[in-house]
Amino acid sequence: MRLRGHVALKSLASLLLCGLFAGVVVAAAVFPGLAASGLAAKGGSDAFENLPTDLDVLPSPQISYIYASDGTTLLAMMYDENRRDVPISDVSPAMQQAIVAAEDTRFYEHRGVDLKGVARAFVNNENGGDQQGASTLTMQYVREATAYSAQTPQEVVDATAKTSGRKLREMKLAMALEKKLTKQQILEKYLNISPFGHGAYGIYAAAHVYFNKDPKDLSLAESALLAGLVKAPSTNDPATADGLPKAIAREGYVLDQMVALKYITAQQRDEAKATKLTIVGQRTPEGCESVQRADLGAGFLCDYLRRWWLDQPAFGADELERENRLHSGGYTIISSLNVKTQAAAFKYAKDQPEVGSSEKVGMGNPEAVMVAAVEPGTGRVQALATNRNFSNDQTNNKPSTNPAKKGQKGNYPNTTVPFITGGPDVPGYQAGSSFKIFTAVAALESGIPLSHTEDVQAQFVSDYPIDANSPAACNGPHYCPRNSTGDPVGTFNMWQGFGLSLNTYFVPLEQRVGADHVVDVAKRLGIQFRSPSDAAFAKDAKEWGAFTLGVSDTTPLDLANAYATLAADGMYCAPTPITEIKDLKGNKVDAGQPKCRSVVSADVARAAVDMARCPVGDQSAFNACPNGGTATGVRGDVGRPVAGKTGTTDSGKSATFVAMTKQLAVAGILTDPDNPQTNRTMSHPVVNNAVAYTLKAGLQGLPVVNFTAPSRQKAFGSN
Repeated sequence: MRLRGHVALKSLASLLLCGLFAGVVVAAAVFPGLAASGLAAKGGSDAFENLPTDLDVLPSPQISYIYASDGTTLLAMMYDENRRDVPISDVSPAMQQAIVAAEDTRFYEHRGVDLKGVARAFVNNENGGDQQGASTLTMQYVREATAYSAQTPQEVVDATAKTSGRKLREMKLAMALEKKLTKQQILEKYLNISPFGHGAYGIYAAAHVYFNKDPKDLSLAESALLAGLVKAPSTNDPATADGLPKAIAREGYVLDQMVALKYITAQQRDEAKATKLTIVGQRTPEGCESVQRADLGAGFLCDYLRRWWLDQPAFGADELERENRLHSGGYTIISSLNVKTQAAAFKYAKDQPEVGSSEKVGMGNPEAVMVAAVEPGTGRVQALATNRNFSNDQTNNKPSTNPAKKGQKGNYPNTTVPFITGGPDVPGYQAGSSFKIFTAVAALESGIPLSHTEDVQAQFVSDYPIDANSPAACNGPHYCPRNSTGDPVGTFNMWQGFGLSLNTYFVPLEQRVGADHVVDVAKRLGIQFRSPSDAAFAKDAKEWGAFTLGVSDTTPLDLANAYATLAADGMYCAPTPITEIKDLKGNKVDAGQPKCRSVVSADVARAAVDMARCPVGDQSAFNACPNGGTATGVRGDVGRPVAGKTGTTDSGKSATFVAMTKQLAVAGILTDPDNPQTNRTMSHPVVNNAVAYTLKAGLQGLPVVNFTAPSRQKAFGSN
């Protein structure tokens, strides 16, 4: 007797709840005049009327796409949720019909709340059938949108809790929404917000994850299968062995519903059921480790862009907010990567054969060829490449060559360390005589012309102090640099001294203009002093006599941009990986545009470039270059006016080469990045060829532009 009483009470409670859900909603929404009859009805009606009607919807997370500078070559996708909203016009009619058949057969008949569905669910649930919630497609959208728009953990709980209060709120909001939007607008929002499993959110991601096609191209069978996933996306995942049979069974149900709704014929249903679908089941790649063009080796430039983004106040108050914007803001990012330049840089970084040998650098060796290319006058980084894979998977990496890291994995062949651009833990590498150009600029600024001569000897006894026990010391604590064996001695001007890379020309010149002036030039041209020791020297550089010989660490990117500044007539532009950024609505974002300023006079820059034509086999505007140079074959390789400089550190621990034209500057450094103090000797032809051929490829199709000659005063001084 008590059991019967308990069941009766339970049924009565359910009936009252159903009355609240159905009767009160009917009274409030359809017959407001009748809703006041009876105290219970009136109380329920009042409570319902007081519920909110405004759905404050925040944008759902959207994929950001990164493209090359051509705007069409997709490089990478950034997202927390794989989702990209599409208009309903870009969704096939079959998909639109299938989702209605699967989730809400009376979608086009009700006004947000399906009262017949509520009654049907009540009867079904009371008679022991499968539990039904009677949620319309509009109500489901409200639930998803409310959850996405939640600002606190409690709001997330409230948006998804299985309570009558939540259900009532959904009903009220759904009814209000149906007054504001058309059915097609609601259907569009629903398709874009619904989860489809296998990491796919929204119909665009689902179509690509499961069938590798756009939603507008989905067939009837594909549409029915996708529509069937929304009810239980994890359980029915067709990309899994357990989920596939369930997904196919659900697909059959959807097709039957489509026949009942007269969307399709029985024959079309049977043909769709007989269609064997090919499930791709490929999760959309995310991040810089999953760049779309493996042949470009663009992971390092992608990562440089990501790190640049995290440093931009335009995208948020801190790194966390900026990263969230990148992964959820739906940006279209046109990077500065030039496909031709990047492809060449990657090819010659990883496959460049050593001259006279079949050995390929990087194919089992610890050396890294690191190449950076920058556009003068904009600072846009066109290429960053090295003979490494951008990956955190170090499973098969070789041991580190650094004695201090014995037993640890090294960074070959896989790494995400920013070798090419530098960072807090990557100060860079010594670039040798490529730094002599900073001394030349300082001299030109001081009124010393290119025709200035020095008495070049095999060894120069400088006034710069040094530890008396240093191999570079002589006559006590004096810094005494030497030229390389076989270098000529005698009287040489700046064109000749730079072309032949004479150490004992440039250290006296540095002493004449002041090492602090030379370091200041390097700073203005963008050289950063990342290591603590370099930073300390740079802060008080008056006695840094060896600076002109490239003893400070730098990176290929900084070096390429420094030379690009001179090619741009002294206009320094901060390096940027961006050509254009658009937000989700297609509006341009004011970030990443060139930030340029004049740091050296145009005449001084032109004189330095005129001098730098000598090492690479080109000729100065005044025919002042000497016979020979440190990289004389480059002019013939590039096939147009070119300037540049090689650099070698003591014992050949690194080899550097920078080459520039008016349109592009490329720098390369060859060393062991795990152990820059290696005892291996680096091969100049390897890095020289990588830079020269990258430059040539990057300029292909562009007009030949000659350098502008400097004034005769900068060349020869006042008469």
